[in-house]
Amino acid sequence: MSIVRYSKDHEYIRVDGDIATVGITNYAQEQLGDVVFVDLPAIGKTVAAGAETAVVESVKAASEIYAPVAGTIVEVNSALAATPDMVNADPMGKGWFLKLKIANKAEVDKLMSEAEYTDYLASIS
Repeated sequence: MSIVRYSKDHEYIRVDGDIATVGITNYAQEQLGDVVFVDLPAIGKTVAAGAETAVVESVKAASEIYAPVAGTIVEVNSALAATPDMVNADPMGKGWFLKLKIANKAEVDKLMSEAEYTDYLASIS
């Protein structure tokens, strides 16, 4: 069974074993507007928690995507090159950005649960 956690930068991770799928939340894609381009990292790249891993460009702005936890990138969603609008249509499903092998599972516990993220969104709006 996978668990989902959230960062204050509006990324989510879906953890299955030691692999985390990373994307942006529905809130983040709504703030960005129509996504027109996604720049994904190289497979095999090692990233620290909080490090920039990707860039998403929309009609409004370009925004960095940060790694919620440290790890090594094992897969990227290459379908986003042709259809970046999947980020808007299904941000927590088909619109994921990358998968990484988690370096330290304890970092997952530092992220917010869905209830905590919902409370966080209420506090910033």
